Amino acid sequence: MFELRLLAPEERVEVLGEALEALDALSISVEDADAQTDAEQALFGEPGMPPPREGWQRSRVVALFAEEGAARHAADVLVAQDFFEGCEIIGTAEVAEQDWVRLTQSQFAPVEITPTFWIVPTWHEPPAAARQVIRLDPGLAFGTGTHPTTRMCLRWIATRGQGGAGARVLDYGCGSGILAIGAAKFGAGEIDAVDIDPAAVQSTELNAEANGVRLHAGLPELARGDYDTVLANILATPLKVLAPLLCAHVRPGGALVLAGILERQADELKAAYAPYLALEVSDTEDGWILMTARR
Repeated sequence: MFELRLLAPEERVEVLGEALEALDALSISVEDADAQTDAEQALFGEPGMPPPREGWQRSRVVALFAEEGAARHAADVLVAQDFFEGCEIIGTAEVAEQDWVRLTQSQFAPVEITPTFWIVPTWHEPPAAARQVIRLDPGLAFGTGTHPTTRMCLRWIATRGQGGAGARVLDYGCGSGILAIGAAKFGAGEIDAVDIDPAAVQSTELNAEANGVRLHAGLPELARGDYDTVLANILATPLKVLAPLLCAHVRPGGALVLAGILERQADELKAAYAPYLALEVSDTEDGWILMTARR
């Protein structure tokens, strides 16, 4: 494998990528050419906010080719194009053979939720202290236990319970199903896990089977009636829109658990939910908060 590296201003990246694809590049990646320098600029906005700009001021574009000749040919073709003005060829280089599976796996280690509750990828052995384990590998759906919002929800499940043994639980926006599986591990009886993404529903079903737990997974219309615990780890904006729906599913004495919320968004969520339930901050980690309420 050989890679072709280029520099491109923001306005040339898209057309450059299209040209590289037409030249049979196996893959194309784009990264900030000024990363980790004084000229570095944030590209993505905070959750619920639009990005400050559509691309970096200068991007490093890396295209992968099967053979060195194909990479050099692509460079020669690009240099001759009018749209290449302002771009620059950095060079070509051979890509060393690597065990990409092992490299990817090395980035995902067991995640501690509590000293006795861990999220463990299938290629790792559980820590000796683990008494409760969720086996989960990275996949298409959100939720591996590495994000603070997921960890806070799982800590709440592990330490606060979800209405006692046999409780009825709703995981709204289930992603990988990690929260629903956590609820099952800690005694929930009937669990509905719903998501608008069919891939997430499938991921939840597969992960539940791998962990030996029973739950019902489906699209949002699966959620019916009231529940002892309603979990929703999404983002602040959709959580505000969903306030009447989520609160309607919480039975008397039941708990609402919300995550995906930044610390600065706490008052917005309290105001959105005030007509239904009184939210409070129950946990915080790395600028994110967990908000809960009891009916």
